Amino acid sequence: MAGVVIVGAGQAAASAAAKLRASGYADAITLVGEEPQPPYQRPPLSKAYLLGQMPLERLWLRPHAFWAEQKVELQLGTRVETIDRAAKQVLLAARKAINYQHLILATGATPRRLPAAIGGALAGVHVVRNLADVDGMAPDMRPGARLVVIGGGYIGLEAAAVARKLGLEVTLIEAAPRILGRVACAETADEIRALHAAHGVEIIEGIGIAKITGADRATGVDLADGRHLPADLVIVGIGVTAEAALAEAVGLEVDGGIVVDAFCRTSDPAIWAAGDCAVFPFAGGRIRLESVGNAVDMGELVAANIVGDPRAYVPKPWFWSDQYDAKLQIAGLLTGYDRVVTRRAAGFSAWYFRDTTLIAVDALNDARAYMVGKRLIEGQKSPDAAAIADPATDLKAFL
Repeated sequence: MAGVVIVGAGQAAASAAAKLRASGYADAITLVGEEPQPPYQRPPLSKAYLLGQMPLERLWLRPHAFWAEQKVELQLGTRVETIDRAAKQVLLAARKAINYQHLILATGATPRRLPAAIGGALAGVHVVRNLADVDGMAPDMRPGARLVVIGGGYIGLEAAAVARKLGLEVTLIEAAPRILGRVACAETADEIRALHAAHGVEIIEGIGIAKITGADRATGVDLADGRHLPADLVIVGIGVTAEAALAEAVGLEVDGGIVVDAFCRTSDPAIWAAGDCAVFPFAGGRIRLESVGNAVDMGELVAANIVGDPRAYVPKPWFWSDQYDAKLQIAGLLTGYDRVVTRRAAGFSAWYFRDTTLIAVDALNDARAYMVGKRLIEGQKSPDAAAIADPATDLKAFL
């Protein structure tokens, strides 16, 4: 009997499959992933795993035996060629077909790469997304090597931090006026910039690149202002795009990702989407979130809807970034903020307000600020800004 087919083998896919079984779903579940590995954690790849602090087997989201015990068939190292929506079939290579009653697209996102015309395809130019990416760059991450990181978002900054821990010389280039321009306020960016400077990273802001130099392998980066930075390797961290080509090819609605309704259902009622690839309704518009928490929550919600426990998706955004010995924890979404209040107590925190409404918090080495801020945002409570700024204020009093 046709059951659930899940395309993708990341966090959203694994969460959906596990939740289906935990909720009593008894029909077939097939998980199809392009990578040869079973579902694994991605955040530790470019940190603990690359540093040699986490062995491969600790990356697995579930032990190998779990999938067999739960009767979840893993089709790994397998690409989905297309979907026959009329026949409700997923077509794999060699036109092998898998029937489905429900199809979940958890296809994730793909790193943006620089064009080959400016050196983006040279050996020694890396992106950071999956296990193969990290395994491919590991031999280049040797003490004394010169690394140029292109992109001052969290991926680029985390890569720079790990490289310094491994003893590389690191320069980071950000074309925008400052690092973290889209995802954090200037105050948080100042803290992160100072953190990297203290660890010996050179950060160049407001300058784009002209090209990556080299014949067969990267030898450096030419900046738009004429400077040349010698490099033994280059890491490109300029964001990701939702992997929506499969959905678009079969006529599903796509708008910067796979469009779903409040219940995570696509424009085809038998097809759902979850995780980094999904664009869902939020605050009168649409949004796509890239985070572990979002992937887990959406995957589990789709499973609940399939088994007959219908509910709309209400995101509770939270993110984190580990750099050196610092942990940045983020709650909420900063879109539309018009005021930032900073606090220095146990660590640093930035509190984002829209008028008098608290909408997001950045907490750097301040777990209490993060915990309190997250609970306030989820409870739609907004503290007094002046009290927040006073380090003598007990934040728990706001709860």
